[in-house]
Amino acid sequence: MKKLDPASDGSSTDILKDNIAQLQAIFPEAFTEGKVDFDVLKETLGEYVEDKEERYSFTWHGKANARRIAQTPSSGTLRPCPEESVNWDTTQNLFIEGDNLEVLKLLQKSYHSRVKMIYIDPPYNTGNEFIYPDDFKDNLQTYLRYTGQVGNDGLKLSANSDSSGRFHTNWLNMMYPRLKLAKNLLREDGVLFVSIGENEVTNLRQLCNEIMGEENFITSVIWQKVYAPKSSARHFSEDHDYILVYARSSETWMPNLLPRTKEQDAAYKNFDNDERGLWRPDNLSARNYYSKGTYPIKCPGGRVVEGPPQGRYWRISEERFWELDRDNRIWWGKEGNGIPAPKIFLTEVKQGRVPQTLWKYDEVGHTQVAKKELLGRVEFASSDSVFDTPKPTALIRRMLQLSTNQSTEDIVLDFFAGSATTGDAVLQSNSADNGNRRFILVQIPEPTGAADYASIADIGKHRIRGAIKSIGESTDTAQGDLIDTNVECGCQDLGFKVFKLDASNIKPWDADFDDLDNALLDSVENIKADRSEADVLYELLLKYGLDLAVPIEERKVGGKTIYCIGLGALVVCLDQEITLEVVEAIGLLKDELSPESAMRVVFKDGGFKDDVVKTNALQILKRHGVDDVRSL
Repeated sequence: MKKLDPASDGSSTDILKDNIAQLQAIFPEAFTEGKVDFDVLKETLGEYVEDKEERYSFTWHGKANARRIAQTPSSGTLRPCPEESVNWDTTQNLFIEGDNLEVLKLLQKSYHSRVKMIYIDPPYNTGNEFIYPDDFKDNLQTYLRYTGQVGNDGLKLSANSDSSGRFHTNWLNMMYPRLKLAKNLLREDGVLFVSIGENEVTNLRQLCNEIMGEENFITSVIWQKVYAPKSSARHFSEDHDYILVYARSSETWMPNLLPRTKEQDAAYKNFDNDERGLWRPDNLSARNYYSKGTYPIKCPGGRVVEGPPQGRYWRISEERFWELDRDNRIWWGKEGNGIPAPKIFLTEVKQGRVPQTLWKYDEVGHTQVAKKELLGRVEFASSDSVFDTPKPTALIRRMLQLSTNQSTEDIVLDFFAGSATTGDAVLQSNSADNGNRRFILVQIPEPTGAADYASIADIGKHRIRGAIKSIGESTDTAQGDLIDTNVECGCQDLGFKVFKLDASNIKPWDADFDDLDNALLDSVENIKADRSEADVLYELLLKYGLDLAVPIEERKVGGKTIYCIGLGALVVCLDQEITLEVVEAIGLLKDELSPESAMRVVFKDGGFKDDVVKTNALQILKRHGVDDVRSL
């Protein structure tokens, strides 16, 4: 029976190793004894290799290190917190508290190429504190010190002052690995929206061009974030932010059309009671030269229109014109002597409008609306506790409208979640159109210094609870305290699971040769004493690449608990004194559930009643078609 290896099974995806494997599959001739022969690779690529001294490049101090950070696996885990969650057993929404760099690494196996939309509102780099320390050797330990989970309680981080010579560099080093990891999570038809201010919009554009591909840049949206100019501004009132839009592939992503406005439809009438319904007159002439576009037209009322206005041309040929007239698709005016106009029928136009790049505050909200929304969801003891820069939910809902489908379980990710506006917007959108969108929010527990909510993550969790309560009450389904009572709204998911970043539940082998006897005894029980079976289960989900919201069924056999995960994709038993009866029951589960992929089974290495049971377990499970059996 193979043991789960902490070096491979105990960490997140090794992105560098995967990239090298893909390169070797494409260019096997460029590898010698497992190493890349760059001279051969250059010869293979031929004219596509640029001279290093001549090429254009976007670089900064620390970029190579930022690449290593993105490629270094995480040895952490996500610990479940049902007590802070809502509708834990049924929800598929996730709120993850932790450093988003480590969390993005941990999500690589479970959510690779599964996310439909990513929206992030990262720090605008205005000179405030950075709370994302990135040391690729021990980033998890730095995070644990920062949150007081290990020594150096309350680790203080230095400010990223605009007087620093590394002002932009620090920001780029923070953003690069996160965007690199986020790209892996996007579906082929997925899209990334990034809010940003004036300070870093130029750098962000170049950064995204490199990571996402310049060809996948869609547009830069201007969001009018204030409804009144700031009279105190020294030079100009800064009334807008930017939202950069990048597709995973511009070939496969297309925005949904927005609903038509009443003003657009108001232009359609039916002056002649045409049975085809509402229509509007179109302009027959155009500036573009058309060789067949200069003929005279005789109106039904007798007037002759000698030709199009000077310098213009009829946009269709004479033959096509009279063909449209015979089909009653030309409007001649009430008297029959007007300039002929082709009819555009409402039923034949796009049933929606193409999105524009200017998003006005009266359509998608502004900063004051955003603060009022937050105050409506979360009660603050004082104004000092209020989050300063939330986004309005209407802004995020516009993005959801353009990039998600209410009839599918599209996953929406926000790894700079802040006050959880994205989660609130997803819940609102689902409530409005009976959608099935899911959210994954990630937020570091940045201290607020306030008495009511210790961290920004706490504010985010309270906001989502407030949104759930409000939506539940509006549909007459809320019942008391949502933390203790399941709330259902038809088919809508009104809940969220809370997870927290922590070090692995599995003890690493770290022999103390001065006290080897005790070290060996400790290694027999390699699950940390303060960790629960649920902690271990969810770490296994991450290591095996299963969705954190996958259903987990408990079955009892011979007084032991068998966890059946993902309809048989993974079966886990972490009890002691496991007997052949329990092993046989797991084998029968394979026959009963017939999982789509091969069933994987995990036991505790020291959990068997004796070595005979452990040896026979492999044979029993193999008889039932289970070959992947591991032990912790």
